Amino acid sequence: MRVPHLVACSVLTCLVAVVGCAEPAEDEQPQAQPQAQAGPPSQSETYPEYRPGTTEVRPGQFRAPEFDPPSILDYKPNSMLVAEENLVPAAKFPVIDIHSHQRATAENMERLVDEMDAMNVQVLVNLSGGSGEELQERIEAVRNGPYPDRFRLFANIDFDDVGPGFGEEAAAQLQRDVEAGAIGLKIFKSLGMTNLKADGTRLHVDDPELDPIWEMAGQMDIPVLIHTAEPPAFFEEPDYTNERWLELALFPSRRNYGPDQVDFETLLQERDRMFLKHPDTRFIAAHFGFHGHDLQRAAEVLDSIPNLYLDLSAVLYDFGRQPRAAREFFIEYQDRLIFGKDSYQPTEFPYYWRVFETADEYFDYYRDYHAYWKLYGMALPDDVLRKIYYENALAVTPGLPAGAYGG
Repeated sequence: MRVPHLVACSVLTCLVAVVGCAEPAEDEQPQAQPQAQAGPPSQSETYPEYRPGTTEVRPGQFRAPEFDPPSILDYKPNSMLVAEENLVPAAKFPVIDIHSHQRATAENMERLVDEMDAMNVQVLVNLSGGSGEELQERIEAVRNGPYPDRFRLFANIDFDDVGPGFGEEAAAQLQRDVEAGAIGLKIFKSLGMTNLKADGTRLHVDDPELDPIWEMAGQMDIPVLIHTAEPPAFFEEPDYTNERWLELALFPSRRNYGPDQVDFETLLQERDRMFLKHPDTRFIAAHFGFHGHDLQRAAEVLDSIPNLYLDLSAVLYDFGRQPRAAREFFIEYQDRLIFGKDSYQPTEFPYYWRVFETADEYFDYYRDYHAYWKLYGMALPDDVLRKIYYENALAVTPGLPAGAYGG
């Protein structure tokens, strides 16, 4: 499939950040990086070339503003555009959120279900299930609670200090976790990026020692939802041309451009080799595989790896800024896309419904450090909405509750 390339309009000067996929750790402190600049230009002088602090007022003429420019944190202009507004508090069809990190407990389950009902979210899948006794306790809390069909859990694996025999042991534990009630396996982004082998070298995503794990997932008929890499802008220096500058300035752990860090392309190549090596295992690439900015490449990946699916979590900003191309992609690959949100924030889900279900134009994203631009609706057909909201999840993940998806 060839996906049309749309020309994106820049909103103003030196604007900011797009999406972060994971919530910041509690101990992370905002650390903005200063950028050296030449002395301030005169506000009355026009320059024949760009200088920091100026903007082009005519072709070949650059001038500094008369007023002190605001910080990107403070400049929040009110749009004068009068556009149709169709708020969508609840999804049109029931939703399975395949990518959540919200743990359901006896204390919060009632509140969670009330919130889910208001949004038409039928099932919340907690990807942070853990393993062994910890996982068993969480599964039992759901089974013994008043809403056993509204929550499910994926198992996890700790990939630190991988050495000979690790894969077989981890595969055996995964089998026990699935028999205990886990319906999938979630792999966190540390695999390939920060996990080290017992000999101190980087653990590659496609390391042969891990093959028994992926094979066991196929044998147990469960999907592997894997987060590999990060958005490509996180692997570049945070200068003022980086559209994710603000996010990188806020969250040090998202800066992956150091000389001792693995690069974006290496991680994706390792990931794709692993997918192809295990054709009998279903894989779900978290966050659209970090291809939301490049739909042509996303199409090529799906075309070449038939056992791969993409979840939609935490990349709404990319779909909403290219609604025509994204709509065409969603229709073409409607059987390979699965809804996920990532961070459980009830006030944010309606932005997804609005982008997917309406044709609204020029409305805000929910976090300015994720995306400084406006969103546009894709107006997806009903049959596509049903597939991305719940039908594809049911097909890929047999352990999900099978009822309550009428409509």
